[in-house]
Amino acid sequence: MELSDFDYELENDLIAQRPKRPRDESDLFFLGKDEKRHTTFKKISSFLKEGDVLVRNASKVIPAYLEGKKDTGGKIEVLFNREVEDGWECLIKGSNLKKGRTVRLGDEEFEILENLKEGFFIMDCGDPYELMEEQGKMPTPPYIKEELKKEKEYQTVYAEEEGSVAAPTAGFHFSEELLDRIREKGVEIHDITLHVGPGTFLPVNAEEIEEHDMHEEYYKVDKDTAEAVTRANEEGRRVISVGTTTVRALESAAQDGEVFPKEGWTDLFIYPGYEFQSGIDLLLTNFHLPKSTLIMLVSAFAGKERILSAYEEAMERRYRFYSFGDAMLMEGA
Repeated sequence: MELSDFDYELENDLIAQRPKRPRDESDLFFLGKDEKRHTTFKKISSFLKEGDVLVRNASKVIPAYLEGKKDTGGKIEVLFNREVEDGWECLIKGSNLKKGRTVRLGDEEFEILENLKEGFFIMDCGDPYELMEEQGKMPTPPYIKEELKKEKEYQTVYAEEEGSVAAPTAGFHFSEELLDRIREKGVEIHDITLHVGPGTFLPVNAEEIEEHDMHEEYYKVDKDTAEAVTRANEEGRRVISVGTTTVRALESAAQDGEVFPKEGWTDLFIYPGYEFQSGIDLLLTNFHLPKSTLIMLVSAFAGKERILSAYEEAMERRYRFYSFGDAMLMEGA
């Protein structure tokens, strides 16, 4: 399957630079099997019913982006990713970086221990959390040109588990009041964790998408969530996934409709032809970048032609795209 199969053209003014206020005033495109509807997100409960199980990603974004300098004085940009055995894996933007060089972040110097691929390095930096808290910024995607007015703009209202370097943006649209109304309707709400890594900022370069390597991301599905999803599948109740990260976590812990308590690292790449295992019935997500692994995942779930046609309709109706954009609730193909 070719990368160009997942391409489309988007006008720059449809790329949302700020979140809607209130959050639940975003537009919502419902893509059902037999119908399409256009409404506002605050009316999402009209698509839900008693007994549904809504699963969301409670990962919290950390201020992992820092600006610094090389030992020669040249500027660099660092995105902390994860702790590894010898130090921290980081995505570093700068020229002539290699093993043995040092970089300065704030008042501290750190040595590059190892060169990895695609701009990733292992850096000897101990525990960088204090440095991130003091000098780090929220690592918003490159297509967001405006600075955040408040860091909480780039968090879901239910974010708890620190570790992501990009937000699970499908959850941006929920307010606490809307979540309360959904619970009152008899919908079960459960959480997983998947810490979104810097790979989300990187393009797919393989022309044959099957050759693309996904970056590993930490995930955890606890016993309560695993049992709730499995029980819903057994009883014929619907499972709704909030975001593609939730899909990847559930699929990494599932087999034949049964979800197991599990945690670890996943590099699961979902594209058309993939056979879903966790019994997800509906997927809530934003509108994704062309040629991205995310548009490939939603195409696997709902059908490529159906998704690309819906995107065309969304553009005609001036929906807002990407992280701070509007939402789509879709039924599986």
